Amino acid sequence: HLVQDDLGQGRAARGVVCAMAVAAEDEQFATLKLPDGKEHKIKILKPQLGEELFLDIRDLYAKSGCFTFDPGFTCTASCISAITFIDGPKGVCLYRGYPVQDLCEHAEALEVAHLLLVGELPDAAARAKFEAEIKKHMLIHEKVKAMFANFTINAHPMAMMVAVIGGLSSIFSELDPSDSQHRWLACLRMIAKLPVLAAMAYKTSLGQPTNYPKAGLSFAENFLYMMFATPMEEYTPHPVAVKAINAFMILHMDHEQNASTSTVRIAGSSQANPYACIAAGTASLWGPAHGGANEAVIKMLEEIGSKDKVAQFVIDVKAKKEGVRLMGFGHRVYKNYDPRARYMKKMVTQVLGELGVQDPLLDVAVELERIALADEYFVSRKLYPNVDYYSGIMLRALGIPTSMFTVMFAMSRTVGWVTHWNEQLQEGQMRIGRPRQLYAGVKTREYKPAASSAPSKSFVRMGSDNFVPGAGDFTKEQAEKEQGGDVYRGIKTASFNLMIPGVNTR
Repeated sequence: HLVQDDLGQGRAARGVVCAMAVAAEDEQFATLKLPDGKEHKIKILKPQLGEELFLDIRDLYAKSGCFTFDPGFTCTASCISAITFIDGPKGVCLYRGYPVQDLCEHAEALEVAHLLLVGELPDAAARAKFEAEIKKHMLIHEKVKAMFANFTINAHPMAMMVAVIGGLSSIFSELDPSDSQHRWLACLRMIAKLPVLAAMAYKTSLGQPTNYPKAGLSFAENFLYMMFATPMEEYTPHPVAVKAINAFMILHMDHEQNASTSTVRIAGSSQANPYACIAAGTASLWGPAHGGANEAVIKMLEEIGSKDKVAQFVIDVKAKKEGVRLMGFGHRVYKNYDPRARYMKKMVTQVLGELGVQDPLLDVAVELERIALADEYFVSRKLYPNVDYYSGIMLRALGIPTSMFTVMFAMSRTVGWVTHWNEQLQEGQMRIGRPRQLYAGVKTREYKPAASSAPSKSFVRMGSDNFVPGAGDFTKEQAEKEQGGDVYRGIKTASFNLMIPGVNTR
């Protein structure tokens, strides 16, 4: 098997060591003064790039008896990494030091996958070996493929992905995380198989037969072939569609410590099977606040309807009108124009032009961006378009439905997920994730047995006649059916006995 070369491992490791070495040389400290008058010195760490300073609080509880409170990890670094660098204020995103937009313009998806995994772009020989290894692992075990036959016709593709990725752990269950070759093999398998599983999920949702990848096609070409080919006719991917998929994959491969990547790292910290870790990351990505954002942008543009209604929409947004939200603008990290969004906007124009697609939503999107970026309300709040703003329009032009948008994201982000999973093992960052909490519940109380009473005869039990096969437990129809029945329902009330004032994080 192809394994990571010493050069790649060495460079990745040196990036981490150097970041810590700089902090050691400077020996800068911050002083925390506690209510009891005691002081605690906190070492200040500096990264390789960027102007941020990091307070090393690993010994905070041991030395001061205090914890930190940071919901959403707004100000917390959970690890050291040498993979991706983001400078939010300046709008910079680097993969192993390379600007992501340059990689989109000049590199292939598998070249960038090699870059992230190994730390260097491959030469011609390494690239050929890497691509051959990836293609060798693109076949799906028949037992895993058979899982798709058990999903209902209206199952969401992301539901299928979470299930079948987790199912891979039943096929590839023997793994020694301390063995670099075992980890490398797991990384290759997931990068190779995720596009195939994504296409199978799409075909299953249509009720069409699935397609196997072809050795003579590139990574992006294979994905388009598996998505759109049918037994009735030959399918040849359009060059601009191939370029668009290649760019989409690269732009979404990694983005530092986001919700799904952090989920993969926390799952990996327990030494869980890597396929289960990626399934956990996929589930985290599924949420509309993360991977589903481009779908929300499309919905917003459709609700606006036409270019002439954009001005009123902006007025409604600024007035905070109920039900009106600006989607695709702003980012937790970027306080400038997302560099990925700039390239995506360029790609959208090229794709629609060469494919001859007329999408009125593009006119609405361009007009909304123009008005918003000229309005002090949005500029002062640093609300600039992010990568999700234009990506949905491009995917629509390629014939990819909105239900597949997040699947596309997961397929691409898998490269970053496995790279982070491998890095935390390789660099000895395997301390299990165990955050603390600020308890806000009731104080200690004594248990008192409840008065006995006969059970209700109309109590709905599991498997009773009230269950509607095929409808699902949580459908609107099922909920309405149970209204008025003698069904136990949890008490809906706030449980917090401690309220923490909000903090302005802008």
